[in-house]
Amino acid sequence: MEGNITGKKKILWVIALAISITVFTACIIYFVADYLHYRSVNNIGANVSNEASLEINQPKKVDVPIDFKKLQEINKDIYAWIRIPYSNETEKFIADYPILQSSKDEDRSYYLTHNVNRQTSAYGAIYTQNYNKKDFNDFNTLIYGHNMRNGTMFGTLKKYRDEKFFKENNEIIIYMPNRILKYRIFAAYVFDDRHILLSFDFNNETERQLYLDTVFSERKLTANFEESLTVDTDDKIITLSTCTSKDEERYLVQGVLVYDSNIGN
Repeated sequence: MEGNITGKKKILWVIALAISITVFTACIIYFVADYLHYRSVNNIGANVSNEASLEINQPKKVDVPIDFKKLQEINKDIYAWIRIPYSNETEKFIADYPILQSSKDEDRSYYLTHNVNRQTSAYGAIYTQNYNKKDFNDFNTLIYGHNMRNGTMFGTLKKYRDEKFFKENNEIIIYMPNRILKYRIFAAYVFDDRHILLSFDFNNETERQLYLDTVFSERKLTANFEESLTVDTDDKIITLSTCTSKDEERYLVQGVLVYDSNIGN
């Protein structure tokens, strides 16, 4: 009788071990597949950078180092490229990704869960919602990206909690076909999870001022502001938004437009 019980225990143990191995293997397959999705997205930069300037017999108003024609062949929702350079020029970019906006009004957050190849992915993509136009002429353009632990997507934005890093790495570049926009970072701080574009009427100057007052009143320990910069209601700003460890919070890095190749300022 005791032998039978021992045998049953061994069988149950073997079954449990087999189940554990199966689950573990499935998890490994999932994460490897997702990582490969990420690599395919991340390699887009190497495939499209610096090629546009080499094209012959296609005059360009400005030297945009991104081949948007090739990007459009990958996904027509790609309309811009964000690049945040390190100031020391010895490391790779803080962020270097295409920007997308879903063409479907009913699925504004599509790229929260899909990469540039329209594959389901935990990395998602860097994207805007159609509450913003795709010309960066709105008062405030919101750009979203996941806070990935491995530092990809907007996972590097947390570095702006450090005051020295904030002051030394203060430029954001947006590339578009035949257009270059440069922004100076003026704020980095934790904000609540409200939808900014639905919480403020930026068509109203009073509301724009209220929003700016709200921004500059954020004086938490990890908040950083460039005091030498004046931002007013006539400026154009971008807000990079990513999550934190708390569901009710967002970490924001904001820049004000200081150069537009269309204007030449």
